[in-house]
Amino acid sequence: MRGRVIIALGLWLLLAGAAPIRLITQLSQARIDINTTFRGAELLVFGAIQYPQGTVPDAPPDIAVVVRGPAVPVTVRQKARIAGIWVNANAVRFESVPGFYAVAATRPIETLADERTTAIYEIGIRNLQLSPASGAEDDVSRAFEGGLIAAREKAGLFAERPGGVQVTRGVLYAARIALPAAVPVGDYTAEIHLIRKGRVLASTSAPFLIDKSGFERWVYVMAQENSLAYGLAAVFAALAAGSIAALVTRRRL
Repeated sequence: MRGRVIIALGLWLLLAGAAPIRLITQLSQARIDINTTFRGAELLVFGAIQYPQGTVPDAPPDIAVVVRGPAVPVTVRQKARIAGIWVNANAVRFESVPGFYAVAATRPIETLADERTTAIYEIGIRNLQLSPASGAEDDVSRAFEGGLIAAREKAGLFAERPGGVQVTRGVLYAARIALPAAVPVGDYTAEIHLIRKGRVLASTSAPFLIDKSGFERWVYVMAQENSLAYGLAAVFAALAAGSIAALVTRRRL
């Protein structure tokens, strides 16, 4: 009997020592509304690292926070000047482009882990799997991909923030993600990865929603679900505005 107790205690200690590290995460907002006064928002991603037996290592871990929005197909076209006129020439279609992508990390991404690890977890803009359509040559796809990424970065829809995650006492972590005014609506996910010595030891995620509200939502729903009525209403509104403008001008004359 005593031998069984010792074996059971030994197994319990072994399992407790092998317990995985856990990440506990919260978001400052579970829903972000877009209305007439929306000029962008800031999302706070924060939480704690739960170590086995509560033992905090001497060297603080690295944390990478990845926030991504809904992925949609995007066709990138190249402009060419023919006979003095700018026209669409070559084009490459990418099947899975996030509408928004931002990553914040405790230090530069290239120093967190090797290229294979960051590519698997898509940590970093250059590690995004945009899935170019088959048929285009690799060098052509890379050139168009570079143009797409540059355009999204200029619009504030793709961003990287090395040093954008603060870790306190090796346990608490926090990151602020800026969401621009042009951020698309849809379902979003915040992914958090704990990295030590180039290995991802723990990961977790938290969903949130960005959606239109008020008059913007009514217009959006009308355009999506009642396109004919929305089109007719837009035509009538334009005609009414034109008539009112004409009447005002005639009275002034």
